Amino acid sequence: MHKLTFFPLSNADCCLIDLDNGTKLLIDYANTHNPDDDNDLRCDLETLLKEDLQDANRDSLDVVAFTHLDEDHYKGASDVFWFDHAKKYQSDERIKIKTLWVPAAVITETSLDEKEAQIIQKEARHRLKERTGIRVFSRPEKLKNWCDNNNIEMDKISDLITDAGQIIPEFSFTTHGVEFFVHSPFAKRLNESEVEDRNQDSLVVHATFRVGDVDTRALFLADTSHENLVDIVTITRDIKQRPERLQWDIVKLPHHCSYLSLGPEKGIDKTNPVEDVAWLWDSQGQDGAILVSTSKPIPKKNSDEDKESNPPHRQAAQYYYDVLKSIDGQFAVTMEHPKSSEPRPLIIEISESKATLKKTFLSAAFVASTTRSPRAG
Repeated sequence: MHKLTFFPLSNADCCLIDLDNGTKLLIDYANTHNPDDDNDLRCDLETLLKEDLQDANRDSLDVVAFTHLDEDHYKGASDVFWFDHAKKYQSDERIKIKTLWVPAAVITETSLDEKEAQIIQKEARHRLKERTGIRVFSRPEKLKNWCDNNNIEMDKISDLITDAGQIIPEFSFTTHGVEFFVHSPFAKRLNESEVEDRNQDSLVVHATFRVGDVDTRALFLADTSHENLVDIVTITRDIKQRPERLQWDIVKLPHHCSYLSLGPEKGIDKTNPVEDVAWLWDSQGQDGAILVSTSKPIPKKNSDEDKESNPPHRQAAQYYYDVLKSIDGQFAVTMEHPKSSEPRPLIIEISESKATLKKTFLSAAFVASTTRSPRAG
């Protein structure tokens, strides 16, 4: 059995992937909890991760991926992780990272103002120079130029780079029970941009988890926009003809349930997606699928939160609700699970029954699950 854990962090991302063989991967890390606020409902992410590793009798994660360098995807990372590039980030209580995953823009970006983003960039650059403990996604001309400026021969680090449309080589069905397929970033888009667009250039992956002879497919969509999703759909479906890489049983929704990941207009009661994005949602979801919004609670109509411009957007959520009706799916919000007054980590188990959202009983010291039978065929 594999397990995904999404944490209640408000509008911020972190997903812990526990594979059946004991491998642990973390996609993003943003510890938004305020320890000085007794009313803060967001979890203490650092404490939970360290407790999890202690229970597993280990001090490291096999993979930590930073999908892009926006604060809601890395906040607090410099306080919790062991970084090889400077001794000040090395102590026994820090979590070690065996392999760091970053899009090429993390290496090449020159406009980082945030100190913590700069620290992560220094670590990524250090590991790439040392040719160890890193995987970079896409090889745009900007990365070649950076390598030239730092006396690095591209052909000597080619085994550390994975392009869109490729499988991440360290993982396989045979060894890990999972296969990761890279959708984004695209080198072409990075080359055409004068300044890296972090959302467009973020790491987007499709995972296929295999248990027995049953496959469960998951999309991790970072903060990708509808324009980028159109590129992903048209390239994967039409050019590469790999529609199975767009099927989904689980989706980490992009950008905290923002309407801009569906289309250019929010809509009054529901966001209408652009055509190719509609195809992804309307035809690729599997029976009983689960959509996860890593966000604040969905606003009520005409509430103060509904009038704000920031996500989550009620209109986008309404579209996803409607999509799920036809496949008997579930819509889960991290700051609403199991209830908005007392959110807890959201756990999805992956077995021969495919994806099961565990129901947390707050009044008892146990967690129960309801399972469903996999669809025939």
